Amino acid sequence: MRKAQKKQTDELLELLSKIHKGVRQMIQTGKKADAMDLLGQCQSAAIDLGETIEQTEGEGFTTVTCLEEYCEAVYQIYEKLRQGQSVQSEKAYKYLRKALQKVKNSVNNDIKVRTEVVFLPYKASMWDSLESVWKAADEDPNCDAYVIPIPYYDRNPDGSFREEHYEGDLYPEYVPVTGYQDYDFAEHSPDMIFIHNPYDECNYVTSVHPFFYSKNLKQYTDKLVYIPYFILGEVNPEDTNAVKGMEHFCTTPGVIYADQVIVQSENMRKVYVNVMTEFAEKSGMPEMDRKYWERKILGLGSPKVDKVLNTRKEDLTIPEEWLRIIEKPDGSWKKVIFYNTTVTALLQYGEQYLEKMKDVFRVFYENREDVALLWRPHPLMEATVGSMRPELWDAYRRIVEEYREAGWGIYDDSVELDRAVVMSDAYYGDGSSVVQLCLDTKKITMIQNIVLEN
Repeated sequence: MRKAQKKQTDELLELLSKIHKGVRQMIQTGKKADAMDLLGQCQSAAIDLGETIEQTEGEGFTTVTCLEEYCEAVYQIYEKLRQGQSVQSEKAYKYLRKALQKVKNSVNNDIKVRTEVVFLPYKASMWDSLESVWKAADEDPNCDAYVIPIPYYDRNPDGSFREEHYEGDLYPEYVPVTGYQDYDFAEHSPDMIFIHNPYDECNYVTSVHPFFYSKNLKQYTDKLVYIPYFILGEVNPEDTNAVKGMEHFCTTPGVIYADQVIVQSENMRKVYVNVMTEFAEKSGMPEMDRKYWERKILGLGSPKVDKVLNTRKEDLTIPEEWLRIIEKPDGSWKKVIFYNTTVTALLQYGEQYLEKMKDVFRVFYENREDVALLWRPHPLMEATVGSMRPELWDAYRRIVEEYREAGWGIYDDSVELDRAVVMSDAYYGDGSSVVQLCLDTKKITMIQNIVLEN
């Protein structure tokens, strides 16, 4: 039985207890018709409850038998009143109370409460930010965990929605996927919902379907939990300038509307608390004081780190076309460099950034006998160029096509970020959440300088 159903069951049993008192009073005052009406209500409620329990626990469940005995007790008193027989109010009350108590005991002792948890990833490549939490829920015998990939849209330059994307077929085989159209949120009313997209309508590049905005999801669950899909470079919570630079990550709808926010570290928790306390004060929300944010935000770590640390190089599945690039003639591996390009850098530097990419590819091409380049652009790179820098679209696509057609380097647009991190010897590229992952796994990490020297 679900937690919400258990709560409703307990409330119904308490209501029946109150009705019993009404029955006693009606009998005492000689209002037999009213007493019979109340007993009829008890009978109907018990039958409905029995049907609900049979649906959740199975036919012939112990509690259902107790309810049948309770219904028999109600019926006996009802029949005596109907036939005009003498009924002692106190005796009838104790008889009903005893039968109902047996039902309550069975509900509390025999029915196991199950928790229903829903995970709502949108891009399969970001599933690693939720996976370890899902695994824990999935392994709990008293938990029903649903993974429900949700649709998202690229945006046009004017903010309107472009094509719809759905990546439900890109998740690992061991992850059972439920279609978003097959799950009725109002009917299920899950105990917890986990999200990793905090932006709602505020993302200029993409948007999940508006139904899945955090402010809307709140109405369907007791606990909405936000876990960022990214990892940030650690900063000192006392460093005012550094904290200032973090504001746009913190002041998102997901952080505001979620009941719980889980971030990568205790220091990051302090940053979020500092930023959101000030934000709430400036926004005229005095009820969201520092204590409120301290309760709401937890620094429990990131599932992204869990995923990478739990992935072993020898367990990776490396595509054959990648191995042709990585392996030397003697079968040993070249050094693999993970080259990461980000949306933020592209937006900041524009054409200059594209020239930098060409230069990087030239250098690695010249050293291709000793080093294998694994280029993994940000999953939203193409959508960002199309939406916010359409004038760069043709030039960017030419770079991608020429790199892929040349075949001397790896182009990784898969959903498996952890594979790229684990199989690489070093990181080179823009500052991003991937940097922190590489640092956590003791990888050599180098940040590229976009400005080319003459």
